Amino acid sequence: MAVVQLETGDHQPENGFVSPETTSPDLLTRIDNSVLPFLGGFGKYQKQLIVLTWIPALFIGFSQFSDNFLLAQPNSTCIQPLAILTNHSTHSSVSGSPKNISERPDPNYVNGTSTSNNNTLCNCSEWTFELHTGLKENVVTKWSLICDSAWKVHIAKFSLLVGSIFGYLVFGILADWFGRHPVLIISVLFMLVFGFTVAFSRNVPMFSTLRFFEGFCLAGITLSLYVLRIELCLPGWRFSMTMVASFVVLGGRLLMPGVAYLCRNWQVLQAVIICPLLLMLSYIWIFPESLRWLLATQQYGRSKWIMGHIVEKNRVNVELDPDNILAELQRSLQQKPKKTCIVKMVGTRNLWKNIVVLCVTSLTGYGIHHCFARSMMDPEAQGTTIFPDFYTHYYTMAGIAVASCIALCPAVGLMGRRGGLLLFMIITALASLLQLGLLNLLGKYSEQLKINTASTMNTHFTIGFSAIGMFSSHAVSALSIFFCAEITPTVIRGGGLGLVLASAGFGMLTEPIMELHNQKGYFLHHIIFACCTLICIICILLLPETRNQPLPETLADVENYTRPPLLPPRKPGLLHPSDSTRDYTRVRDTPLHEALQALNEDCSPPGVELTCLQSFRFFFGFGLFFCCIFCFFSAAAPFCAFNHLMRPCKRENATGWYVTM
Repeated sequence: MAVVQLETGDHQPENGFVSPETTSPDLLTRIDNSVLPFLGGFGKYQKQLIVLTWIPALFIGFSQFSDNFLLAQPNSTCIQPLAILTNHSTHSSVSGSPKNISERPDPNYVNGTSTSNNNTLCNCSEWTFELHTGLKENVVTKWSLICDSAWKVHIAKFSLLVGSIFGYLVFGILADWFGRHPVLIISVLFMLVFGFTVAFSRNVPMFSTLRFFEGFCLAGITLSLYVLRIELCLPGWRFSMTMVASFVVLGGRLLMPGVAYLCRNWQVLQAVIICPLLLMLSYIWIFPESLRWLLATQQYGRSKWIMGHIVEKNRVNVELDPDNILAELQRSLQQKPKKTCIVKMVGTRNLWKNIVVLCVTSLTGYGIHHCFARSMMDPEAQGTTIFPDFYTHYYTMAGIAVASCIALCPAVGLMGRRGGLLLFMIITALASLLQLGLLNLLGKYSEQLKINTASTMNTHFTIGFSAIGMFSSHAVSALSIFFCAEITPTVIRGGGLGLVLASAGFGMLTEPIMELHNQKGYFLHHIIFACCTLICIICILLLPETRNQPLPETLADVENYTRPPLLPPRKPGLLHPSDSTRDYTRVRDTPLHEALQALNEDCSPPGVELTCLQSFRFFFGFGLFFCCIFCFFSAAAPFCAFNHLMRPCKRENATGWYVTM
């Protein structure tokens, strides 16, 4: 559906919304069209800075996937049972055969957590552990986090993700207020402190607490580098440079097993992951502040120094200045800086809708990704047979992510940001719905359809749909984050990107939450996220297209984005007059909005642009959004536990086989 861009004039605003700023005719705000071409475009100096943003991405990949090694579940064997045991356990200890609870899990235990009072297998005072991740010892084996202590592992996984969520929100606002460079340096400094301290943890609570702050600082590094990379590039280079950084992160994920094998100990591994960040301390001197952010916030004094440095590095002839940029910069030196907070987006007409849509798509992408991964590993579907060991499982998941990023490049190049996001969201929805509906129908009507190998076919279809779903959902998540970075204006880009990254973090939380509940409620989670994909397909159509468009610098610039039709529009005929002939002069403001506007003018003190009503609407709206997500995650799994308990259970008979009761 095409959206017509209205002519600027004395017409009344549409739908009662007033743009928070007027479009500035200042030459210095046309950064992609005037300032950067004058400074050499995407020159040698800009490329060097882009490379400096790629190098830390490798170590970010190490940190993001370190939980797979630090908190991996080992094979546990009891070598010293307790004195008070049942007859069965006493017989096992007398016969001298240690009991391995990982070779054939007892039906009373799921993921190492007791579900019955008959804790015969966990009545042990001394264990031996066997890890398959290349390490000889990790956090689980050091403090014996199995059986009744297995829940502490999931809390430790929570810590890094929850810390990242808060870090994205806090550092996003700070990046818009104090700059990208100070946030990057502060995050690196505290990341070094907390990262090294994690390696010297004395107990599990200390480890989990320090991992929270490590995730908090890691979010600041990730967000500031992402924003700096986007703001350095011209429109034609933004996506390719971002995808290279994504491949570097995946390279760190692929190299992580080798690093773990060389370290052999979890404390050494943690120190090796953090040590390379010491090199980022040199960014204090070699990496400048974002010129785009300085110009957008009218900090022309600092902008003049950085522009002179870029001119020197790129060897630009300043005499060839047809737009008189330097003269305009000299005249603007006396202007005061003008910074904007993320809460001002609630006063816009389209921006807040776009950010909410991208928050939901990133949440859905990461949330349903775990549902697909869980389906591949479902023992009832015999999905674990394709993963004989840890490395096969790890590299299969990493390979799917790499394939997703490779497919994302031509798709976005041909279809644009909105078309590519819509395509991968449709694939995700189809894979989810077919997995939930078609497979159940095949099992139910296998006799009528004369399918003799219904179970085998069900298994193959489950694996196939899960792989396709993980492939497309990973693309949806990555593209949603990049789309937000392009669609959000420079003055609040950090805060907008932080909201979308925090929503993605909530989606990642589904994995430790489901493991904490012993996978109860997993089917309900999958159904809800499948419904969210259908909603996202409709909402994506509301987004504008940003391919080959200059980045918006102010809140007014983003309102000029339009939604082009997915298909070429028809030529206007006699029965379809041109849109330029439409008259919008009779469009009036709504009475409700006039009353609210008058209230804001009465309550706001002079010189304060951010009204109390806007702040209340922002914090209430997004607070309600995140509270709903928390309530869903915490209530969905217990709600479905009843269905799990009502199913026929399996118990072990005298022959050692499991029979249905």
